[in-house]
Amino acid sequence: MSEVLEPLENTDESRKERVDRELGELLQGLRVAATGVQVLFAFLLTLPFSSGFGKIDTTGNWLFYLAVVSAAVASICTIAPATQHRILFRSGLKELLLHRANRLGVAGGLALAVSMTCSTALVLDALTSPGPAALVGAGVALLCAWLWFVQPLLSLRLVKNDNEKD
Repeated sequence: MSEVLEPLENTDESRKERVDRELGELLQGLRVAATGVQVLFAFLLTLPFSSGFGKIDTTGNWLFYLAVVSAAVASICTIAPATQHRILFRSGLKELLLHRANRLGVAGGLALAVSMTCSTALVLDALTSPGPAALVGAGVALLCAWLWFVQPLLSLRLVKNDNEKD
């Protein structure tokens, strides 16, 4: 089964309508992502207070630090567009906000991928051993990289190449 690689365009849509729609879609997507980020962040914030936390080794401590800091960054990046939208409301700067929110969403996704990778490796390290933890952590990182970044960038490249041929 092949995917359709033709971008859809609504020629009846004005520039303002397009920016309004795109900003609404982007903010809605970030709201969904922010919920997942906040759940992960909350889980990580409770870990040091659990009874077995003192048993993790130096590697586990570093995985935890990276997971917490990257979850905080992901949370900040996914919440920032909604906060900025409230501050910039009726300022006429929607297009600026759209571009900024898009960059923050990508940065938040990258930070979330790091946090998920480190969190997964930390839990598996505590349950098994460093080998399986590293293997599964690498798998999580590769899956995030492929589905969140590489695959869409390849699609953009294919569409761009097809447009240049026309």
